Amino acid sequence: KSITETSLLQKQVYSRNKSITETSLLQKQGYTSFWNDCISSALRGAMLVELALRGRIHLQPQSMRRKPLLERKVMVKSDAPTGDTLLDEALKHIKNTQPAETVSSWIDLLTGETWNPMKMHFQLPQVRERLAKSLVEKGVLTTDKQNFFLFDMTTHPLANEKEKERLLQKLQASLLDRWTNDPHRLPRRTLALLVLAHGGDVLEKALAALPDAQYVTAGQRARDMLETNANQHSGKATNPTEEIIWAVLAAVNRG
Repeated sequence: KSITETSLLQKQVYSRNKSITETSLLQKQGYTSFWNDCISSALRGAMLVELALRGRIHLQPQSMRRKPLLERKVMVKSDAPTGDTLLDEALKHIKNTQPAETVSSWIDLLTGETWNPMKMHFQLPQVRERLAKSLVEKGVLTTDKQNFFLFDMTTHPLANEKEKERLLQKLQASLLDRWTNDPHRLPRRTLALLVLAHGGDVLEKALAALPDAQYVTAGQRARDMLETNANQHSGKATNPTEEIIWAVLAAVNRG
């Protein structure tokens, strides 16, 4: 499985962040696994997280009757352009949609997973290809062709091995040397990286190179944090961005 598309997204789409998406396209062969169908949802989840990090969206405020994360609507805080084409496309859809939709609904809609023909236009096309092209321009990837029996496929092999290693070390350290034993004390982008690597089904691969004892420790800490009730975590959130991150976790765990 590809270990870098979930973090390559935040390196490309969000060049200031450089973390959530490189962990999946950054492979030597330059393409993602045909068997991993989680990547698309993780990429759309990363877009929602990045919009929240940039102060563009937040969840509907809680009322006296506390709603679960996946029942709270996504609201627009600011419609100012981000300067990123994909993020601005997603933000425009969210702004112009009434009634508002939830995080899980937006992940499905932006991925194109809907049976409603009136909502098919929400799908963001060719996201992986657009992200890869941007990473080629940044010198992180290159462009190549690979033959798959009956057809040729454009691939994007890794050009910068150091960038991949930097991202893997950051993810591994968050569960080992820099582990806080409290996810609410993690930097928000580190928390998002872990959530999206988990959602993209690439986290285990990213930990695979660790020695056995560290692999067991990191894996257990990740499971304890990422396979629990996201609603409980969100109740301790200190800002709107964290609520979006926990809502994305709830959505990917719902599967």
